Amino acid sequence: MFQLGTLKLGSNLFLSPLAGYTNLPFRLVIREIGGVDLCTTDLVNARSLIERNPKALKLIETNQADRPLAVQLFGGVSEEMRDAALYLESTGISAIDINMGCPVRKVVKTGGGSAMMTELGKTQKLVRCMVDTLKIPVTAKMRLGWDDDNITAPDLARALEDAGIAAIFVHGRTRAQGFEGTVNLSGIRRVVEAIGDVPVVGNGDVTSPEAARHMIEQTGCHGVSMGRGAFYNPWMFKHTEHFLKSGELLPEPTFEKRIEVLRRHYQLMLEVFGEERGSIMFRKVAPWYAKRFGPAKPFNKAVVQIKSRRDFEAVLADYLNWRKQFTDKDGNLFPQYELLPMIASFMRERETVAEKRKAIPVPKGPVEVW
Repeated sequence: MFQLGTLKLGSNLFLSPLAGYTNLPFRLVIREIGGVDLCTTDLVNARSLIERNPKALKLIETNQADRPLAVQLFGGVSEEMRDAALYLESTGISAIDINMGCPVRKVVKTGGGSAMMTELGKTQKLVRCMVDTLKIPVTAKMRLGWDDDNITAPDLARALEDAGIAAIFVHGRTRAQGFEGTVNLSGIRRVVEAIGDVPVVGNGDVTSPEAARHMIEQTGCHGVSMGRGAFYNPWMFKHTEHFLKSGELLPEPTFEKRIEVLRRHYQLMLEVFGEERGSIMFRKVAPWYAKRFGPAKPFNKAVVQIKSRRDFEAVLADYLNWRKQFTDKDGNLFPQYELLPMIASFMRERETVAEKRKAIPVPKGPVEVW
């Protein structure tokens, strides 16, 4: 059980926003697999939402199976953030998350994202304006600070606690780091120690159930939020929930199960976005699934050209036939092609060049719709 203001959740595992990826189809996929309760949308520009920009409205598209749901807003104007949040509250959204961590310049120049970590007084006033107006919980997603010389997260956390924030999500890197380098667990711990009763949720490079437990044990955080790790492996929530409760690691999904979920994700993309657009958008999704297929170069090369269901099915059929040369009679990969598990940056003694190459890449989100 996890208490988020007035919202009672069944899990302390959360889906982090991942621009261009954590849309309705993906949220439905991981909800069907299980292990997650509260999911969060892509980050949305508050002003665009007030103006009812069609692209912004598409970013918050949801349905009854997609509950509970938080929408992540960014912006630097209190009144705009408040009015956008009021609109979302009227639509039945469960919570509002304020983005205070995005390092992307287009977000920062609005006064939102990581820029909010540099003006604590202004940020506290904005949060208090929203908290005093809304009935639903307001949370914040932040980083440790602007750079190593400006670690403001503990002070900002105290300011947000005073403003009535319901929870704080902390990515264990600075804005200057982007997604490079090691996640700083001691930095997350200092945020936990800086405040009283407000729950803190850790985030950054959680790529396995063991990494989630390690982050909780080392920082004292109350839960874990996963973004890239979940997209890399949609079973992360189910497996992590089980591991945290029992200490038992569930077996990895079979190749057949991965293909089943790949097909389900593709079908949902078509239902939400239409066949042509959904197929084109799925071009950047399918290679993530293929990271756990074993040899997949022909698949990755062909799937980025699909425009229809017919294209998709043809590419998949060709790949399934091609892949047989790397498997035994039972369909299992030969030992030399088996994949090693991902290791979180904060669980490596020293990161080598080879390990950096294996690290989860940062997806390129559709910043033009922000």
